[in-house]
Amino acid sequence: MPTNSIEVRELRKRFGKQTVLDGIHLDVAKGTIFALLGPNGAGKTTLIHILSTLIEPDGGTASIEGHDVIAERKAVRRSISLTGQFAAVDEVLTGKENIVMMCRLSGLTAQQSRERTAELLKQFELEDAAGKRVKTYSGGMRRRLDLAVSLVVNRPVLFLDEPTTGLDTVSRRSLWDLILRLKRRGMTIFLTTQYLEEADQLADEIAVLSGGRIVATGTPEQLKARVGGEVIELRNRQDEIIRTIPTSGSVQDIRHTLNELATSYPADTRVVIRKPSMDDVFLDLTDTKQKEATLA
Repeated sequence: MPTNSIEVRELRKRFGKQTVLDGIHLDVAKGTIFALLGPNGAGKTTLIHILSTLIEPDGGTASIEGHDVIAERKAVRRSISLTGQFAAVDEVLTGKENIVMMCRLSGLTAQQSRERTAELLKQFELEDAAGKRVKTYSGGMRRRLDLAVSLVVNRPVLFLDEPTTGLDTVSRRSLWDLILRLKRRGMTIFLTTQYLEEADQLADEIAVLSGGRIVATGTPEQLKARVGGEVIELRNRQDEIIRTIPTSGSVQDIRHTLNELATSYPADTRVVIRKPSMDDVFLDLTDTKQKEATLA
């Protein structure tokens, strides 16, 4: 049995003259949460579409649970669940009716569908809203229902494409709890997100996609360590961030940096020294990649 749920080697994809994926290489271990970060248009959704057999790559290979995404599409589809960026549920139906419908479409009997629907409504905390039409649901409730529908049949791998986009803070954190519970059940979860805190809180490993390539991989702690020991943050009198500068964290480096900054900024500029965040990692990696592309 493979130790990785997902393996990608030299994957490439172009749309017209634009190269979206340019030799992607990554591994996702079984039973882990893997987060793919990248700017808008970086190719995150394209990669998920290839891994879920919705589109074909132009080159390279990819496998899910040991099954090739081109040669063994049916086996791949039997191994995955997919939740896209927008809730794909019927607003006219009730939450319960949506789940029952998907159960029957997945081949479950009427009795099995009733039992599985009851399980999912409880698991995703939708029992009180089960009989209400989905059009009355909040954004967070729709997302929970969408996830429940995608998990009607237990599959080892779950793809989540920006699962918390548009949700408020409370709904987002509620969905994080659900995702972590799925991981504890042994599911492998591959998610894309623009919320850097989300990747930091959930992911066992993170990859940063920029310019069609993976520019860094590692745990959140490893990636933050790349930025430096401490970050100097400058804020104006309105408490707005005007500049961040990574440092090695040593007293000498911080003192040297502050001395240089003292001649360039007003006396009322506030200085904050903090640990690196995923925002610092993301900006450092994507800015570097963009500068390299410009110079080339």
